[in-house]
Amino acid sequence: MSLKPSAGNGTELTWIKSSHSTPDGAACVEVASAPASVRVRDSKQPEGPQLAFGAQEWAAFVSYAADH
Repeated sequence: MSLKPSAGNGTELTWIKSSHSTPDGAACVEVASAPASVRVRDSKQPEGPQLAFGAQEWAAFVSYAADH
């Protein structure tokens, strides 16, 4: 999986979407690194709610997801 920045979202964070996402962004999430957390949002609703994870929590999730 490669990552590419999301364009034109108007936020201070640099959001990254998987290259596995379709051009219309269907069923995809984006992630961004914030100073104290990793943020996750729905690519179809960029102004909607975000989840925030600490660095250790995010690393544990990525490790788990890579194994499954």
